[in-house]
Amino acid sequence: MAGSSLLTLLDDIATLLDDISVMGKVAAKKTAGVLGDDLSLNAQQVTGVRANRELPVVWGVAKGSFLNKLILVPLALVISAFAPWAITPLLMLGGTFLCFEGAEKVIHGLKARGQKKSPEIRQQRLDSLASQDAMAYERDKVKGAVRTDFILSAEIVAITLGIVADAPLLNQVLILAGIAILVTIGVYGLVGIIVKLDDMGFWLAERRAALARMAGKGLLVLAPWLMKSLTFVGTLAMFLVGGGIVVHGIPAMHHAVERWAAQGNALVAATLPVAVNLIFGFLLGCVVLLVITGIERLRGKPAH
Repeated sequence: MAGSSLLTLLDDIATLLDDISVMGKVAAKKTAGVLGDDLSLNAQQVTGVRANRELPVVWGVAKGSFLNKLILVPLALVISAFAPWAITPLLMLGGTFLCFEGAEKVIHGLKARGQKKSPEIRQQRLDSLASQDAMAYERDKVKGAVRTDFILSAEIVAITLGIVADAPLLNQVLILAGIAILVTIGVYGLVGIIVKLDDMGFWLAERRAALARMAGKGLLVLAPWLMKSLTFVGTLAMFLVGGGIVVHGIPAMHHAVERWAAQGNALVAATLPVAVNLIFGFLLGCVVLLVITGIERLRGKPAH
């Protein structure tokens, strides 16, 4: 589950950086006319725009993650002491929100494909992005990534709390705080390295040593494919994590899946729970998205 949570965060940040880079390309096109209006991204085209915003974006989400855990750790201790029954329903709400966000990403991706094929729709999207304030747009997107982190952080805190539930209060506080700090530093340190792979590649490619140049060229090839892969796998992880939280919160469903898995061979036992979480998360996200879209249309707001 921890690996899926990391992929979900990476996906959120990768999507955010892609959106920011598109806005940067639009701005550059408006001012200098040197960049094309193709929405597809590659490392060399966006390096000059993305490089100076990559680490600030990661740092912005990391600060939000620290704040999330600063709120969640004492809140989890209070809930565990006075209303332990509320932990599972709250986690299920968070899991449902993750599934909804995953469904939104899928729909957004399908619409983006249509925009690439239609010059008119693509131009409308570019004009819409050009009319927005880049920094305000970035702040809004960072807030969205921090919201996703809040749910994943709650999951981590809840799991840790379950492990140390029988320990003295001081031990619980120290362990929860230590895990929260280590996880945040580890996750966003890794994210920072991943989003700077292209810059590392350019730096190595300019070295004199043949081995360094070869490694740099390899990183330049790897970086854009890695970011695209993370976007795809991370979206799947949103359904896997969110669906898994909700399935585990429904005892009858969770036990039924365990029984079905136990009746098969080792491969079935390993893959069936994952497949159920993934499919259930996707269906749940689509249902929530349809409900919210219907409500927004009734209220006269633009649909997602």
